[in-house]
Amino acid sequence: MQTIVVLTGAGISAESGIRTFRDSDGLWEEYRIEDVATYDAWRRNQSLVLEFYNQRRRQLATVEPNAAHYALVKLEEKYKVIIVTQNVDNLHERAGSTNILHLHGELTKARSSLYENLVTDIGYNDIKPGDLCAKGSQLRPHIVWFGEAVPNIEIASGLTSGADIIMVIGTSLNVYPAAGLLHYAPPHTPKYLIDPNANQSVSARNLTNINEKAGTGVPALVEKLLG
Repeated sequence: MQTIVVLTGAGISAESGIRTFRDSDGLWEEYRIEDVATYDAWRRNQSLVLEFYNQRRRQLATVEPNAAHYALVKLEEKYKVIIVTQNVDNLHERAGSTNILHLHGELTKARSSLYENLVTDIGYNDIKPGDLCAKGSQLRPHIVWFGEAVPNIEIASGLTSGADIIMVIGTSLNVYPAAGLLHYAPPHTPKYLIDPNANQSVSARNLTNINEKAGTGVPALVEKLLG
């Protein structure tokens, strides 16, 4: 059975109604990265950081997976599918994909602010100042903030290097270290980039650009791959 590694970014979730950070009407228009998505921000203003992610979690509870998410599940009929996602939502899980690696954390989890391996599921509930982990430290969002290490990047690199087929969906691959993942793929491996701005994004050997949104481009490619 061939292995398909799927690299997904904000574009696949945007079609479900998740607001992205980098679009012209994105979240960074309302919030400065330095104020809500760095460890320094956490030290300066815990309440603001917690509320920012509480809002994201509440919104996540109101949206559903879209056609692209469900199409990737269908791929599992014929392939071993590994999804490596930059997204912190749980839409891949809710659609039914069975093998998902989150690079930047998970919105529906919290972790200790002192013991990074002490992680707990919180669903769509808020995290409030004074909410403590089992060892007594304040809970924080289980999110990799700007400037923090990406613990799963080495695993992702290994998975990419062993892929028979690579799909890149809804990401410009401009944010490192995730942006470097495509370079680990063997040159001969077929690669598909599905994004409305695909031709402006990346270049790689054996790369096919599909200039469509995920909701239409992914199901069409999946049908082709399933033959």
